[in-house]
Amino acid sequence: MRVMLLGATGLVGGLTLPGLLDDPRCSAVIAPTRRPLALTHGKLENPVLAFDALPASPEWARVDAVICALGSTIAQAGSRAAFHRIDHDYPLAFARLAQAQGAKTYVLNSAAGANPQSSIFYSRVKGELERDLRALGFASLTLVRPGLIGGERTEVRRGERFALAVLGALGPALPRAWRINPAVEIARALTGAALAPQSGEHVVTSSALVG
Repeated sequence: MRVMLLGATGLVGGLTLPGLLDDPRCSAVIAPTRRPLALTHGKLENPVLAFDALPASPEWARVDAVICALGSTIAQAGSRAAFHRIDHDYPLAFARLAQAQGAKTYVLNSAAGANPQSSIFYSRVKGELERDLRALGFASLTLVRPGLIGGERTEVRRGERFALAVLGALGPALPRAWRINPAVEIARALTGAALAPQSGEHVVTSSALVG
């Protein structure tokens, strides 16, 4: 299978990439980024482009499945408008591009609490993306909804780091749905859903990502 991976430079995407490259079911990984990846591999194609101006029908977009691990925070993006563009508009634009080139499967790293009607902006944007992807009618759509993600990020997220410390200390005493979701488990779920797609819509909850 040819798989497009969005967000290859992030925590989850960075763990998903080597798993795809090592998997014999995957013949090629197409990882569009805004800056070149440091990694080179015989199965890796890295189109470098402006996400605001995607080409109409590039050859590299002919894939069987898309994994989207693209995402930000409002603080990192700089504004609500920029966050919406990164976490909604870009994933949806790539979905349309790949679907027009024949992709049948889309796997999204979303978030627990995703709901287009949510009063929480972050959850509402995630829910809007899920809704709009659903409307495209992919043969297989998997929504992976982690809670707090555990792993080493390159950027500092102080609030998230504090929450990870608290939840990590409480550990098994918490219900599964409240526990930390290791990034490697999320990457594994994304890869499995893309390389062994099931027809219809599927949701992977945070309790299934505890490890």
